[in-house]
Amino acid sequence: MADIIPFKAVRPATDKVALVTTRPYDDYSVAELASWLDFNPFSFLHIVNLAYVNQEKIDPIRRYQMAATKYTDFKRDGILIQEDKPAMYLYRIKSKKNDFIGILAGTSLDDYENNVIKKHEDTLKYRVENLTDYFSETGFNTEPVLMMYPNCEELQTWIDQKMKENPLYNFSTTNREQHIVWLIDQKVELDFLTETFKSFPNLYIADGHHRTASSYLLRQIKEDNSTKAMNHFMSYLICENSIQINEYNRVVHDLNGHSADDFIKILQKNYLVKQEHEYWKPINKFTFGMYLEGTFYSLELIDKPTTNDVMQQLDAQILYDTILHPLLNIQDLRTDSRISYIPGNRNIMELVNKVDNGGYKVGFILFPATVDEIKLLAEKQLTMPPKSTYIEPKMRNGLIVYEF
Repeated sequence: MADIIPFKAVRPATDKVALVTTRPYDDYSVAELASWLDFNPFSFLHIVNLAYVNQEKIDPIRRYQMAATKYTDFKRDGILIQEDKPAMYLYRIKSKKNDFIGILAGTSLDDYENNVIKKHEDTLKYRVENLTDYFSETGFNTEPVLMMYPNCEELQTWIDQKMKENPLYNFSTTNREQHIVWLIDQKVELDFLTETFKSFPNLYIADGHHRTASSYLLRQIKEDNSTKAMNHFMSYLICENSIQINEYNRVVHDLNGHSADDFIKILQKNYLVKQEHEYWKPINKFTFGMYLEGTFYSLELIDKPTTNDVMQQLDAQILYDTILHPLLNIQDLRTDSRISYIPGNRNIMELVNKVDNGGYKVGFILFPATVDEIKLLAEKQLTMPPKSTYIEPKMRNGLIVYEF
């Protein structure tokens, strides 16, 4: 039984929403970041990235305190406003390729603790602690955890009807996305959503494991002063059928002492290696694309797994077990400096250019994991290899803010 609640959000004034909200911070290059901060005084980036030129010289806690002060300034100046009463939100993200629709609500840390909310990724202790410090000092979070719920026709029918109403926000962004938000604050609507989610035995984290773990740690630290908001965390709840799962492709700096010809010969022990004459991406499991010395190859695994072990069925794990670790001596996928990752939603030319420019020797293109694989891993309390999935949608920063 999944517990969700409305919350008193902070959000941009209607006339400034397109100016305030931003892409996820990590999506910006240094040049883009500088430009937005220089020319847009309303950007939420002014809150999350104060003193961007010299930020490495400032103690992290001090940076977080500065962010809290700037956030207060935005509220004082009416750039950000607070809802009068708790609410949920229906949020649609439309682009040329995708159309996502989901519900923004508070989800339960008790459900996280009791494994009603399922996880499929490991977290890094230092990242959880740093993010916990950030939440503690600023008192807010503006990046919801992306959460999957099972297909529900009754809920989808309600969503379809809700989208016929006038929205709270309807704006477009420079990356050609349309963002539409509907306010859900009527008791009958909130009761319907709350009861509907109680009928779901589980929710599954799609993206945001560190944010969830940090919210949980924050509650433990401040247990003597916990509030209803502190016992929940903001999530973007979307039907599992609508999630877009992309792969993370890999590029490696060198061939671990092998020549290109020798490397291909060694690969042929485990793979059917075929030279391709154009940009090539796998369309099936157990098959990888490889870009080496200006040529694309397809690599089809010869002895495909027959075990029901879900870990042995994962393409990311197979690539590590058969190529990255034994042949290229990649030890830790999180920390090895010889390997880098490119989200699968980006053009394949990015991988080609990284190899052609000489910074990397070889690139590997993977077939994306599936929702069923993610759920099965979570149910068995197993974790995916690092950088296995790049999951969409990605919500705008500064659109809906959850205060602890």
